[in-house]
Amino acid sequence: MIKIADFHFHVDQIKRSKGQSAIASAAYRAGEKLHSEYYGEDSDYTRKGGVVCSEILLPSHAPTEYADRQTLWNAVEKAEQHPKAQLAYSFDFALQNEFSMEENIALARQFLLDEFVSRGMTVDFAVHQPDREEDGIPNPHVHVMCPIRPLDEHGRWGAKQHRVYELDENGKRIRDEAGNYVFNAVHTTDWGDSETLEHWREEWANRCNAKFAEKGLSVRVDHRSNERRGIDQLPTIHEGPVVRQMEAKGIRTDKGDLNRWIRATNSMIKKAKDRAAELTGKLKDLIAKMREPQSPNLAALLGQYYSIRNAGAYSDKAKAGNLKRYSEDFSFLQSKGLYSVEQLHDYVSELSGKLYDLNAASRKKSDRMKELKELLRLADDYTRLKPIYDGIPPKGGFGKKREKYMAEHDSEISQFHAVRRKLDNLLPEKKFATKAWKSELDRLADEYAAMGREISSINTDLKKLWRIQSNVDNTLRQQEQMSGHRKRRTTNIEI
Repeated sequence: MIKIADFHFHVDQIKRSKGQSAIASAAYRAGEKLHSEYYGEDSDYTRKGGVVCSEILLPSHAPTEYADRQTLWNAVEKAEQHPKAQLAYSFDFALQNEFSMEENIALARQFLLDEFVSRGMTVDFAVHQPDREEDGIPNPHVHVMCPIRPLDEHGRWGAKQHRVYELDENGKRIRDEAGNYVFNAVHTTDWGDSETLEHWREEWANRCNAKFAEKGLSVRVDHRSNERRGIDQLPTIHEGPVVRQMEAKGIRTDKGDLNRWIRATNSMIKKAKDRAAELTGKLKDLIAKMREPQSPNLAALLGQYYSIRNAGAYSDKAKAGNLKRYSEDFSFLQSKGLYSVEQLHDYVSELSGKLYDLNAASRKKSDRMKELKELLRLADDYTRLKPIYDGIPPKGGFGKKREKYMAEHDSEISQFHAVRRKLDNLLPEKKFATKAWKSELDRLADEYAAMGREISSINTDLKKLWRIQSNVDNTLRQQEQMSGHRKRRTTNIEI
């Protein structure tokens, strides 16, 4: 039997508009200390654990000095002068626990050479093996950074895109109302196309599956999204190493609490959907049986089922128990207005629809909660770090004092720069509506709780419906057996 393992292959962009730096991003992924000439800052991640290896893979036309990480990414930062420039593609994809670390690294390196470097892309990749998650499962993965701007055949940075002017029927350029030529910006590479990403995802899955087959393992991965595979569930949020360390020490965090709620909700929804699907399938067969001539309704079928049970009961206590259960089932059917199998089927379909609606609503609320938590975190960090940044002695006659202060508060100052860059994009005016954000979070928490109660209620109803359907189905089977027995007896008499 083939086991489908989890598949993760994600791409994003490193942008100045998000407060990001190519140097800081590369330093974090490689676990190194790098200096940014653009910002005049050092990013030191030499104490970061879990970095197994890091390498730079260059196409043949790239300058050899780009094999040095700091030189490469400072060159990228220098080539991108716009304050909101897109700097690099950032990929991360999961490695497989069924392979050794050496096998995983070799598989990833060859994939990057064949699919990225062969296209002229410069690749900076690092393999991470962090501490195990709270479920005890290892999480080896690869981080990849590639400059968005391509290198030309001479090793110089080329254009990301070029203009294609719109022409009239005479082949002349068309002007807009302001007198400017109308054009379309066309990317010079296909690296950012959705079709290319889909190809990479499929190719990585194929290579993993080929390795599984080579090792004789009954495990496979599927590059298709949950939606394309018909799997509908809420995504968890990325926690990061700091949150994981706090959770491992027993310190509850907002991100940890949110992920626990999401996992619990997904579990409840899955169980309810499974019951609904199972029950719907059985009800289709039951409807066909109930449409036969003179088929009794639900209450009558239940009455026959418990009558048969009473006929085989050994004590009055057992008979009383059967009567109680019949009364409970009958009352439940009456409370829901269910008197036929068709009505039961419609009710199950209604419950299934509610589950899908709850799932969609939960996804929206989950996304908004992530946004609010990020805003609150940034506002808190900014408020906490700004006095430290403002306390930097001015340049001039305070050289030694300034150097000492900068050394003592290096971490806080670097963090303040990162926070400020993010806020420049999200909240340029630095207006923190923390009270309103917290109030919205509280409201969302109440709505989450209400959803949980509704899902729990649906689960309870589905359990009862499954038991009732099972009892009715048993009665119909017994009726069929008795009918067949009577036919056989009649046939014997005629002979």
